[in-house]
Amino acid sequence: MPPADTDIERLTQAVMGEAGADAEKIRSEAQVKAEAIRQKAREEAEAAAQDILTRAELEAARIHRQGLASAELKARLLNLDHRERLLQSVFDAARQQLGTVQHWKDYDQVALQLLREALVHLGADAAQIRADPTTREYLTQPVLEALSKELNVQLTVAEPLPRGMGIMVETRDGRMNYDNTLETRLARLQSSLRAAVNHILMGEAL
Repeated sequence: MPPADTDIERLTQAVMGEAGADAEKIRSEAQVKAEAIRQKAREEAEAAAQDILTRAELEAARIHRQGLASAELKARLLNLDHRERLLQSVFDAARQQLGTVQHWKDYDQVALQLLREALVHLGADAAQIRADPTTREYLTQPVLEALSKELNVQLTVAEPLPRGMGIMVETRDGRMNYDNTLETRLARLQSSLRAAVNHILMGEAL
């Protein structure tokens, strides 16, 4: 082989060798970069999976708390409803017993007190009295005269109550009145007695 061809061959081999080394270097660097990319992708995927898992756990905990709160609220509402039914049954029973009050031995004093309270609340210098027939029997003329003098109010007896037991008084023009029947008194007392009756029903000390 001529010397020139030998030099070309050597040069070619040297270039090819250097090119091969460069190619190997590039391939190695590419592998390193690819592995770094894969590692980063794995880390990001793991982070995303952990984030999803954390969010899922938080959501599950929220739903659990919400479920507990809903169950507790429902239990409280049922308990309140039960208490309210018991309270209502107590007041209904008391309302049914109102009629027995007029059979008390001292109902004459009860009737007088009902009238006195009604007149004081009305606060007028003249009033008409309306009472149920039983109560009216105890409001005799001497009783009315004594009360009229005590409270400095002119009293007249009007038509009987159409319903209810006890006393109702009103001004002569009918613009003002005060209902002191037993039914109305119980209704007024119901709010103030509710807490005490509730304690008793629940077995709690007052």
